[in-house]
Amino acid sequence: MEKYRAPEVMAFARAASLQEAECYAGRDERPYVMNPVKTRLQELIEFSRRMGYKRLGMAFCAGLAREAAVLSGILEAHGFEVVAVICKVGGVAKEEVGIRDGEKIRIGEFESMCNPVSQAGFLNRAKTDFNIMLGLCIGHDSLFLRHIEGLTTVFAVKDRVTGHNPLAPLYTSGSYYQRLAKPRRREAAAGEEEK
Repeated sequence: MEKYRAPEVMAFARAASLQEAECYAGRDERPYVMNPVKTRLQELIEFSRRMGYKRLGMAFCAGLAREAAVLSGILEAHGFEVVAVICKVGGVAKEEVGIRDGEKIRIGEFESMCNPVSQAGFLNRAKTDFNIMLGLCIGHDSLFLRHIEGLTTVFAVKDRVTGHNPLAPLYTSGSYYQRLAKPRRREAAAGEEEK
């Protein structure tokens, strides 16, 4: 609780709690039944306004460029300035981080590595008020979070199979995705070998 006593942390925590409550209708009704009424997009807009943010940074994956354009357009329509930076910024060859040709997605072709460190640096230099991650890969998202200076929220995470809904395999772990909850001996042995 000592950390919450810092004025900026207290203000942010309070705003986040207010935002959480306002996502439900009929809170004064008894008996109370949860009735969620706001999407994450609505929350992002409202929370950014509540905090007085004007310039929003967006680090997005090339695979979600269309979604990033739509999100930017909506945020701009609500009066925000959006500074967006794609994951492939800089066009650095994957070989620079030790990737061999046979380890690429498209073997035999040039592939630009994802560059979350540069994405963070770009947004840091842009002096954004608040940052949004949209679909960065596992690992790349971690590097971005390590290097970004400002507070950041996750709008969506990457899941290439489920349309960016990583909860789908959890919801269906008793049926369609039961193989994940009950790994076969061969898969378990492969996991042990990797260790």
